[in-house]
Amino acid sequence: MPTSPQPPPSAPQAADGLLSAARRNLREMAHGLSHPSHPPTPLLADAPRRWQRVMPYIVVTALAVLFVPVTISVLTSQYGMSPGIAGVLAVAQAAPLLMLAHRPLQAWWIIFTADVVGALVMLEHPAEEYDVWPWPPPVLFGYLFLLLALALRETRRTLVSVWLATGAVSLVLRLVAPGRGNGSTLLLIILGAVVLVIGAAVRERGVAQRRLAEQETISEAERAQRTLLEERTRIARELHDVVAHHMSVITVQADSAPYRLGGLSDEVREEFESIAASARESLGEMRRLLTVLRSEGTEGERAPQPGVDRLQQLVEATVRAGLPAELSLPAGLTGLPQAVDLSAYRIVQEALANVVRHAPGARTRVSVASDGAHLTVLVVNGGPERTGSPREPLETTGTGHGLVGMRERVRLTGGTLDTGPLPDGGFRVAARLPLPPRTPPGAASVPSPATSPEDS
Repeated sequence: MPTSPQPPPSAPQAADGLLSAARRNLREMAHGLSHPSHPPTPLLADAPRRWQRVMPYIVVTALAVLFVPVTISVLTSQYGMSPGIAGVLAVAQAAPLLMLAHRPLQAWWIIFTADVVGALVMLEHPAEEYDVWPWPPPVLFGYLFLLLALALRETRRTLVSVWLATGAVSLVLRLVAPGRGNGSTLLLIILGAVVLVIGAAVRERGVAQRRLAEQETISEAERAQRTLLEERTRIARELHDVVAHHMSVITVQADSAPYRLGGLSDEVREEFESIAASARESLGEMRRLLTVLRSEGTEGERAPQPGVDRLQQLVEATVRAGLPAELSLPAGLTGLPQAVDLSAYRIVQEALANVVRHAPGARTRVSVASDGAHLTVLVVNGGPERTGSPREPLETTGTGHGLVGMRERVRLTGGTLDTGPLPDGGFRVAARLPLPPRTPPGAASVPSPATSPEDS
């Protein structure tokens, strides 16, 4: 059902709306003038250097020390006040400048009130030809410093309220004695507006820079977390092949056990069938897990997972790329667990890639050794002064993604990782990966996977 158009508001309703808005704005302005928008912390309290944190106190102390005697001198010599009254007014008008570093709004209330009282007191003295009223020069300049301190700390609404209050009182005082001296009313209003705009612009620029720095810090943390998750996902995809291969071996052994072993009872055959069925179901779950871990457009790897037996090829390829590298690898280092074997290869691969990016031409030593309980992987490159290489690094600052991957692989195997610069300017990567107890002689060995389990 169509609705009829609403009639336009009547004049009394519009007037009531304007009055309500005016009362609301006045309440907000009064609240802004009576409640500072910041805690009473000193200006530049978060500055990194001590002299920067002390500087506001030095400035406000210098202002107070300067304006108190100057104001006394001006009031006594130019306006003919007694030294006692001039001293009281000077202290009330200039001493609160000491509060500008941490409580500028409270200082404004004191100084503004003292300035108005001083202007009224000056009316009791005869006007001279070159008198400046209602704001003498010391009062004018001190008030501008006060407005600058307010602009650096308070919100726009509070600054507008201060400016309006200053302008309104200045105009009222001017109307009280329209023909007295050279008026400074318009000068304070204009200069006050300029100072407030400049100070507010500086403050808002500083706020924007701090927020930008906070966002950059948050973004960097998010990038680091995303890198960690991506590296964990990549490691999980690689280890999926290792786990799935073992499950495939279990399935084959369980399926073939009734044919390889004679004289099995029906209960034992059913148990082997149950093991084979569970292994096949686990393989299906692993494939679905791999689908979840793989990013869009990423194809499954068809090549076998590398191990320490491929380190010689990796080092030779690095040498052909222009990096002098040498490998120390025991001849009988075989039979490593696949997770340790793959982790050792990836650690060496990432370490060599970092040398190529950050220290091209640096002589590098790769050492892999085993004491039966641990596999030790050591990659050490010399500093540029030892190599005499004139080439510049491909990257001067790193993201740390490679070290994240190394740490995750070492953590996965339960080992330890030690990385850091060397005194000669080089870098050292040392990983210690635990090995399981040796398999007793005659135990069945498990061949390494040749392809990704997706092809099975």
